[in-house]
Amino acid sequence: MPFLATSVMEARIEFVIRAQQAEQPFSRLCAEYGISRPTGYLWLQRYREAGSVTALQEHSRRPHASPNQTSKSLVSKVATLRQRYSWGARKLRVLLQREGITLSEATINRILARQGLLEGIRPQPAIQRFARLECNQLLQMDFKGEYPIKEGRCYPLSLLDDHSRYLLGLWPLTNPNGEAVKSVLERLFYQQGVPQAMLLDHGTPWWSTSNGHGLTRLSVWLMKQDLQLHFGRIRHPQTQGKVERMHRSLKARTQHAGLPETLIGWRSWAKQFRAEYNEIRPHEALAMATPAEIYQPVNLHPYQAHPREWDYGEAEVARLNSCGCLYYRGRQYFVCEALANERVQLEELDHLLIVTFRTTTVREINLRTSESRPVVFSNRIH
Repeated sequence: MPFLATSVMEARIEFVIRAQQAEQPFSRLCAEYGISRPTGYLWLQRYREAGSVTALQEHSRRPHASPNQTSKSLVSKVATLRQRYSWGARKLRVLLQREGITLSEATINRILARQGLLEGIRPQPAIQRFARLECNQLLQMDFKGEYPIKEGRCYPLSLLDDHSRYLLGLWPLTNPNGEAVKSVLERLFYQQGVPQAMLLDHGTPWWSTSNGHGLTRLSVWLMKQDLQLHFGRIRHPQTQGKVERMHRSLKARTQHAGLPETLIGWRSWAKQFRAEYNEIRPHEALAMATPAEIYQPVNLHPYQAHPREWDYGEAEVARLNSCGCLYYRGRQYFVCEALANERVQLEELDHLLIVTFRTTTVREINLRTSESRPVVFSNRIH
């Protein structure tokens, strides 16, 4: 097997490469990947029709059309009536009927809710809460906005254990860039060890919106620590529900005690809040225990000040230059600036060159047209 697949996307790319090589019966290959023959043929068909491995990404299940969706003019009409009279759906329905428009109360309520015009809507509780079985199998990291201080701005960075809800770190940073985040994480990893995986959103500095596949120097540094990265769905903050819930507690605490006005004040407050959150505040999700009573320093590996080179086995390997470009067969191709001077795996698939960093496919180069196309970093949790 050329490389170890770590996500659905990587598995599909690996499957297609091996299927094209035809080194073993197709049915046996499908069984190895745990898929049916029709599914295997579907992946191959998508690749062959598009001529690109990017076609193997998960397709949206959202319908292309919604014939029963309320028209924009009716939505605008309902919103205008609501803003004018502030009445509920029952009265608005009568006004609409006078104009020959028939809408149910439920439909009007849905329109008002989507437009943010309906107070008192209680969010539905999650049907099931998901959590890792052990500590440090997954950490959630995120920034909690920005706050004005005398020195300028403060950006609290939080790091939470998915299993125990233990708040491993709360750092008030004056700059939310990659170097600042790396500095605090490096100290933590050196003292306590590196976890197995981390869940992040699509925000800076760990996600890039400019290079097509999301890699930044910070995310590459984390990957080189043998730390598996997962990115939540865009515009779905509930994916990081635990750290978001902690942020809600943090906001409530600042509203009650007041916001610190200086960086020193923030550092002192963050230390107090972390101790209170971990050791005093009971958590309903933990059967009223505290995170400190649940947390254990397990599933950690030592921090690598100088990470070892990744073993690509017998695959063809090349090192990118200082600009993140690849020199291949007398031509230069751009791969990823965040991967400058890094070793990558090269594998040809028909007329395509597949570029992989560790276990993540990052680039697809068409050797006929010289087109270089990013492959979205799709190793995410749903």
